[in-house]
Amino acid sequence: MKPGPFDLNPRHLRALSAIIGRGSMSAAAEAVGLSQPALTQGIAKIERRLGATLFERHPDGMSPTPEGRLLAERSEAAIAHLSQAVRSGGRRFARPELLMTGTQLRAFLALADAGGFARAAEATGLSQPALHRAAREIEQICGYPLVERRGRGVALTAAGSMLARGIRLARSELAAAIAEIESNAGAQEGNLTIGAMPLSRALILPRAIARFTREYPRVRIDVVEGSWRELIEPLLDGVLDLTVGALREHPPRGACQVPLLVDRLVVIGRAGHPLVREPAPTLVQLAAYPWIVGQSGTPLRSHWEALFADNALPPAPIECGSVMVIREVLRESDFLTLLSPDQVALEVTTGVLATIGTPLLQSSRTIGVTSRENWRPTSAQARFLELLRSVSGIPENQ
Repeated sequence: MKPGPFDLNPRHLRALSAIIGRGSMSAAAEAVGLSQPALTQGIAKIERRLGATLFERHPDGMSPTPEGRLLAERSEAAIAHLSQAVRSGGRRFARPELLMTGTQLRAFLALADAGGFARAAEATGLSQPALHRAAREIEQICGYPLVERRGRGVALTAAGSMLARGIRLARSELAAAIAEIESNAGAQEGNLTIGAMPLSRALILPRAIARFTREYPRVRIDVVEGSWRELIEPLLDGVLDLTVGALREHPPRGACQVPLLVDRLVVIGRAGHPLVREPAPTLVQLAAYPWIVGQSGTPLRSHWEALFADNALPPAPIECGSVMVIREVLRESDFLTLLSPDQVALEVTTGVLATIGTPLLQSSRTIGVTSRENWRPTSAQARFLELLRSVSGIPENQ
């Protein structure tokens, strides 16, 4: 059975780098505060669970296999995420992140996701007393409150939310290590979780996914649809591997943006709209009709406001980011909106909707990939990024 990220003992994982650095089990055991037999048994258990050899044993010591070095690097990154999450003051121990067990981490994250002990118990199969105990033990390790009761449920304190993010990011690193080790063994499995903003769902993302699944048929792909606002926190939390959509001029701290293409917007209306026959409608003509606009702060909204920058804004009683909803409203009214022609290419081709005028030279937005800073994709995830670049018209070697 494939192990989960927290099925691997954190105390043994943190010893991997010590074994590599010192070249022997005994020296590493002393460095991490474990007995040599305990560490030897722990590493052997990890090897059995992963079905991989992590170290070559020699008369004069030990040397890591590629899988051992890979797991050590990912484990160090996982521990670094936990360390960052418990950096605030009030700790009882010098390095609390080294004292947390896999069971405690799994239980605390289940509690954070469920928002209550009963729901967390249902989701994990753990008993409520076990969840209470795990939360209490982690609070004792950290030295400050992580959970507070609110009515019949519980909520995380600010420190608890920070720790939950650190645990999610640590889980992501360990899951990537497991996937890469399986890939080295020929399994080519793993997961890819993508946040999809509106334009990406209609344009480049489906093409990249179609090509990717031909090369990696056993990799599970989860596509989470949403706006930038809905997707950015899950991305920074490690729930999403990447997002695809319009890039922001000022991305939040911890986010890394890579452009793929520049999309030029057009005015869209129903096929029989009064302005369809106007080759170059003026701003006055465009302002005579109601508009569907994006939410405040989105690139679409900014471009719409810039379009009428020197004039009074036309009425815009509908704020919406769903192309499906926008399409149906346009069909039944004289509303106008700004969209990429690729988002409604099928509707325009079939005569349901129509472009009004020509593409707006001043209204373009950059579409690209947003990931976390220092994110290290697995080989499968890296290949997906290459395919995104390819379907966007960027040569794969650039």
